[in-house]
Amino acid sequence: MAQQVEGKTAIVTGAGSGINLEFARLLLQDGANVVFADLALRPEAETLVRQHQKKAVFQKTDVTSWEDLNNMFKAAVDHFGSIDIVCPGAGVFEPHWSNFWYPPGSEQSKDDPLSGRYKLLDINLTHPIRVTQMAISHFLAASPPSSASNPKSIVHIASVAGQGASFPFPLYHASKHGVQALVRCMANLESLHGIRVTCVEPGLVKTPLWTDHPEKLKIVKEEQDVWVTPEEVAEVMLACVKDNEIPAGKNSGEREGATVPIKGGSCIEVLAGALRDVPMFNNVGPYATSRPGNNASDAQKIVDEIEGVLKPGWGQI
Repeated sequence: MAQQVEGKTAIVTGAGSGINLEFARLLLQDGANVVFADLALRPEAETLVRQHQKKAVFQKTDVTSWEDLNNMFKAAVDHFGSIDIVCPGAGVFEPHWSNFWYPPGSEQSKDDPLSGRYKLLDINLTHPIRVTQMAISHFLAASPPSSASNPKSIVHIASVAGQGASFPFPLYHASKHGVQALVRCMANLESLHGIRVTCVEPGLVKTPLWTDHPEKLKIVKEEQDVWVTPEEVAEVMLACVKDNEIPAGKNSGEREGATVPIKGGSCIEVLAGALRDVPMFNNVGPYATSRPGNNASDAQKIVDEIEGVLKPGWGQI
């Protein structure tokens, strides 16, 4: 139940930078209206919004605030009259201020030990769950409501981290496993109500989540590791909205002309020049292949840091 993009309205959280900015750019190029929902816009995003003043609007949004999320949906309706495509794309990659190895109450953490919450999980997991609920509510209440003849889309950003585990990044892995599970649970919405819920699972993507953080970049071996580009990921996200299949790519190891199917519940792995439909069971995982872009190869540096803090007294408030 793919849908055409021209004339439709999309909400993209985290559209101020990175993958979500590139997805918003492609939506605008295809004639969609876009609500850029983020705390702020980087200069390149500000320029894009100015260039598309009639079709793009910035809505300041803290995705951990359900009131802000509600206002985000209201802004889309107020400006453009309807909502057709929703991407709860905002996310963070294991920052020290919300990190399993720097627990609430430690000097690095900004998680309040009395709040009962981890900011990373609020951003990476609770926010996409809540936005999915809100999107479904809007789609069912639309006039006419979502259906096979009036399809709608929700596109999530998971990660190859949702297929595996690593000692340094437990909260990030947990959040992306959760997003993948959420998407799979929503598969029946496409046949029931014309609402297609999908996700992409990128490998190592060169975005400000990495480039603005030298404490993370140090685990990347530039001479060895291969980046997936934000544009590559955004193109697959657009295909999740408007196509029923997409070419597997030159590095997929598949025969020439092979395609990856897209349907409700699809989780599509995006590596450098290679796509794969990630199966729910018997998944070999991205790490079992030699395809470029699947990982940062020097995570031992983070492991060494963790070993340095795991001493008597760790985690005590």
